Amino acid sequence: MSRSSTSGGGRGSAVNELAAPAPLLPEILALHGRWQPGKEAVVDGGRRVCWPEFCAASHRFAHGLIARGITRGDRVAVVMSNGFPMVQALFGIMAAGAVSVPINLSVADDSLLAMLRDADVAAVVVTADQQARLERVSASLPGEMRLLITAGDAAQPWIDIDALCHSQPDGLPERNLADDALINIIYSSGTTGLPKGIAHTHRGRRDWAYDLAIALRYDGAARTLLTIGLYSNISWVAMLSTLLCGGTLVIHPRFDAREFLATTRRERITHTAMVPMQFQRVIESLREQPCDVSSMRAMMSCGSPLHEDLKRELFERFPCGIIELYGLTEGIITTLQPEDAEGRWSSVGRPLLGTDLCILGEDDRVLPRGASGEIASRGRIAMPGYWRREDATREATYVDEQGRCWLRSGDIGYVDEQGFLYIVDRKKDMILSGGQNIYPQDIEAVLVRHEAVDDVAVIGLPSVRWGETPVGLVVAKPGVTTETSKLLQWANARLGRQQRLADIILLEQLPRNPNGKILKRELRKLYGEREYD
Repeated sequence: MSRSSTSGGGRGSAVNELAAPAPLLPEILALHGRWQPGKEAVVDGGRRVCWPEFCAASHRFAHGLIARGITRGDRVAVVMSNGFPMVQALFGIMAAGAVSVPINLSVADDSLLAMLRDADVAAVVVTADQQARLERVSASLPGEMRLLITAGDAAQPWIDIDALCHSQPDGLPERNLADDALINIIYSSGTTGLPKGIAHTHRGRRDWAYDLAIALRYDGAARTLLTIGLYSNISWVAMLSTLLCGGTLVIHPRFDAREFLATTRRERITHTAMVPMQFQRVIESLREQPCDVSSMRAMMSCGSPLHEDLKRELFERFPCGIIELYGLTEGIITTLQPEDAEGRWSSVGRPLLGTDLCILGEDDRVLPRGASGEIASRGRIAMPGYWRREDATREATYVDEQGRCWLRSGDIGYVDEQGFLYIVDRKKDMILSGGQNIYPQDIEAVLVRHEAVDDVAVIGLPSVRWGETPVGLVVAKPGVTTETSKLLQWANARLGRQQRLADIILLEQLPRNPNGKILKRELRKLYGEREYD
């Protein structure tokens, strides 16, 4: 590189030559591996992996993929349970320039196959517990499938991870990745049918992790406990934020409230990301047996509404309070910071750094503050689109008068005068009764306050008189008995006239996906033949 002794333009040229392009995630992690030799990157049970070991393992995995014909942009399915092999695979695929397709393990076999075909995967990686499942459907796997990799016992046509990585270099492969190259496809959270594939780019995921790390208070000292499957975008929030900062992941194979608390105390956990039902179980465990949680510095809840009573108790039990995140994998995020919660317990906060929001009316006009409508967002964290679904991408896009594209959420909400967002409900879950819009979330917020109620969902069912009418589906607390007639009377005394429930149905449990969202479509399917006066 030549140096200039002149001032002005010459000096500016020298500075421009020194400025390197912003590194993408594979390069950032590789640098952590170089400069943090004694620090833990991943803790998986008794297995403790330092940063150089983690980077070497993921790089050898990447080279193994490349040696067996996986090229840049090839899709690689990850059908794995939580553990270090899954972390190695996800970041090895990333380092190889391929596109990871993490699969929700709760989907039925036909949905699994539909996703593998839709993504047109070239390879699949499994853990031992998932290998038999893939073998069972092997005859229907995509025709372009070239490689089957397992963390379990390998017999033809499988290759085990150790063999894939054997004798491979431990340096980051030279892949010359473009900023807009795809990094992953995460399928939406449905557990029936074919969800849409949500695509993300290398630059998008890096910027997303930067902005989230700031909002969720991550730094290099973070020790983050992951209890949700690593196929979930909720886990990706915590995982990428932690690794971007050079912190440590502590991985549980599944969620258990007592083990969560024991690990928090033993490992001095500082961060976690979970859904409200998990936090509810943690609070119940703390009521039975207090535990030292003083190490926790920031907790994030998302996936479904965090009701006020639970949110308040989390602030009482955890000195750090809790950050509620509202978001879509497609790229809409707001956070309610702990210091803003008082007086705004039902808010989900303000937009993420660099993100803008607007509220759209039925005619797609932007509504003023205080008015309810569809939430839309624009910013650098938005997905480029759905995988091979231009129709769905168009449907999710709002173009304003200036020609700018906004991402539609499908959620109804409003923004108050201080700029805080409140979620009213899912657009598709809204109940139209007698020409009036009724939002189930408002009714659920009342029902959940009853001392006998453990879990609740409200759906609209057919009504002769009103078209639709709200019905409550309730799970009682363990060991508690309640009469539906008394509970119905209690709730309706606290609801507005148009919100009043036609019925309450007691259930043993509500159907939820692994991210904690109640599957209301399943409830509507189950009870949709009922009709009320």
